[in-house]
Amino acid sequence: MDNKTNDQQLGNMNPGKLELIATQKFTNYSEMYKVIDFLNRNLKQHHLLFGLTKSNDSMVISVYEVE
Repeated sequence: MDNKTNDQQLGNMNPGKLELIATQKFTNYSEMYKVIDFLNRNLKQHHLLFGLTKSNDSMVISVYEVE
C-alpha cells in the first residue's frame, strides 16, 4: 500500500506548492461549479487556483496561490 500523503501525491503531479489564501462559506448554489471553473480558466496565469467543497446545506470556496 502506498503511504504517501496527499501533499506528496499532489507534488508529484505538479511541482508547485499550494498556499491557502482564503475560504468563504455559502449556501448551496447548484451552478457554483461553473463560477469556479471560469475563475480557474481565466486566472491561472496569475497563479491562482479556486476550489469548491460541498456539504449537505453549504459550499466552501477556497482560494489558493500556486507557487
